[in-house]
Amino acid sequence: MQELLENNREILLGEDTKFLYLYTPLCGTCQVAGKMLSVVEQLLPNFQWLKADLNYLPSLAEEYTIESVPCLLVLKNNQLIKKIYAFQSVPFLYENLKNS
Repeated sequence: MQELLENNREILLGEDTKFLYLYTPLCGTCQVAGKMLSVVEQLLPNFQWLKADLNYLPSLAEEYTIESVPCLLVLKNNQLIKKIYAFQSVPFLYENLKNS
C-alpha cells in the first residue's frame, strides 16, 4: 500500500478505482484491519491501494466526513462510492471490493 501524504493527494484523481485505507497508528483495531487489507490487496492486485494516517491529514477526514477509524474508502472516477467501517473478515472485505 502506498502512503498518501498531504503533498501527493493528486494520487486520488483519475478514473480508476482506488481503495484508501484511513487509520491512526495507535489504534489497535486499525492494526488488525491493516493486516486483513494486506491479504485482500494480494487477492485484488489490479486495484490501486493507498493508506493515510489521519493524524497528518485532518482535512481528508473532514472532506470525506470520516466518523471513526479504521475506515476504507472506495473511490471511482474521483467520487466516493463506499465507506467501510466494519472490517469483519478477509472474505467479507474481498466480497465487498472485488466488483468495485
